Amino acid sequence: MTSTTVRTTSIETPTGKIRLAVAVDDVGERVVALAFADHFDRVSARVRVRFADAEWAEGETAASDAVRRYLGGDLAAVDEVEVDATGTPFQQQVWDALRAIPAGETRSYAQIAAAIGSPGAVRAVGTANGANPVWLVVPCHRVVRSDGSVGGYGGGPERKAWLLDHERSTKGANGTDVTSPSSVAGVKVSPDRP
Repeated sequence: MTSTTVRTTSIETPTGKIRLAVAVDDVGERVVALAFADHFDRVSARVRVRFADAEWAEGETAASDAVRRYLGGDLAAVDEVEVDATGTPFQQQVWDALRAIPAGETRSYAQIAAAIGSPGAVRAVGTANGANPVWLVVPCHRVVRSDGSVGGYGGGPERKAWLLDHERSTKGANGTDVTSPSSVAGVKVSPDRP
């Protein structure tokens, strides 16, 4: 039987502290929860039940290093991070589609629904997006409303706008042709709803 340790880490960002939980065992390491600190307990509740027999301890991991590199401007750093998120088959399908959205770009809830072959499931996509326990690595912040406004985000629309701004300005600084984030429809802040 493989013994699992769940390592938790806090990382400071300009818009608040991020907490992540990484399961580490003989197989390797997988991010099982990641959210802004003021939402981490809610996001990690199912993870704590799932890993109730694991030893929980503070500690750095390759995933925490990848998140720091992402925040420092290496947007691709989180692309290869292994994720072990518990969800329904539909949620897993949505989360896989989210990981396919390139950094600095957005998709609407309707576009995600169409991409997974369920064009009528826009609200269900929004619900699956909101149930994502691994924020940032499974980039739910890259999903916006069809009108281009930010829409909902568990950490608040201002943080979502900040993440999109970080990605777009970083891509622009790296020589990619990107419109200024503050002038793109994708970062309009409006009330939380899909």
